[in-house]
Amino acid sequence: MCLAGSVTRSQDTANGEKTYKAKCAACHGANAEGKEAMKSPALKGKTAEEIQKQISTSPKHASAKSLTPDQIKELAAYLGTLKK
Repeated sequence: MCLAGSVTRSQDTANGEKTYKAKCAACHGANAEGKEAMKSPALKGKTAEEIQKQISTSPKHASAKSLTPDQIKELAAYLGTLKK
């Protein structure tokens, strides 16, 4: 039985949640539901891969430019756990 991957994913998710609250929640909402008034889309319900691509390619994410690749991976892991 291999629990190492499970622990790592759990740590990624916890770290991603912290990053989300610090860098993203103000525009995308506390629960990643989006904020229409700010033209910020909902992020919940997307896969980690979709989130990672969106963060990496969007010119609107100035705050994301300061994130390390690991932080982006963790953020995407967290958001990938949120369901619509």
